[in-house]
Amino acid sequence: MDAMTPLLEIMKRLRDPDTGCPWDQRQTYGSIVPYTLEEAYEVADAIQRGDMRELRDELGDLLFQIVFYSQIAREEGHFGFDDVARGICDKMIRRHPHVFADAEYADDEQLRQAWEANKAEERAGRGATEKTSQMDGVARALPALIRAEKLQKRAARVGFDWPDARGAFDKAREELDEVQAEMKSGDQSRLQDELGDLLFAMVNVVRLLGMDAEQALSRANEKFERRFRHMERQLLAEGIGDIRKLSLQALDDAWEAVKQRESGT
Repeated sequence: MDAMTPLLEIMKRLRDPDTGCPWDQRQTYGSIVPYTLEEAYEVADAIQRGDMRELRDELGDLLFQIVFYSQIAREEGHFGFDDVARGICDKMIRRHPHVFADAEYADDEQLRQAWEANKAEERAGRGATEKTSQMDGVARALPALIRAEKLQKRAARVGFDWPDARGAFDKAREELDEVQAEMKSGDQSRLQDELGDLLFAMVNVVRLLGMDAEQALSRANEKFERRFRHMERQLLAEGIGDIRKLSLQALDDAWEAVKQRESGT
């Protein structure tokens, strides 16, 4: 018996309308989407921390989500897990003719172009013969930073892009000025729009510097959390149990002390 069979049987039992789990019976495609996203992020977290045991467990949780969707689809007569597995196998073989056939590409750019051409053929085969926009296919459910980068890359394919990061940075400065102007105006709706433009512009800067905005912000999050925890421990060691009683200046001094210790100065 292969490893997937017991898992598929467990999912089938959980969804059984007579003897299954009431919670699992109630679920729909839409209701389990938040759990799927959470499991995907937990996989990423385990990878970032280098915890292979937890990564194994989290990959199992993510696989269970795929089995869940497939079971619902099977009950509705659409497809089953085997169809999902066969579909991705066929797709990967089809999209890698340089591995599974005799195609040859001179460089990564030729490979990317062939990949995109293959995807276009697949869309045509599904009846999507008219591509209305370069933006088609960028999922709206993606995290905003990731989606911004994908949209920018799509625009760059047709030449709608800054020649280098310097131009993008100048645009970010312009957006910052517009944010400051709206802060004075008091119009919250326009301020939110300008803040969004500023964030979008900074994603452009990061992208054109050859980096990933999501990873850059993740690193900043980790650094902030690490330093804040160090600051808390240091203040506690100094006999300060409730940092809320400290002034902003005192907190800032403690923060700067942590930064200096990290940098070795």
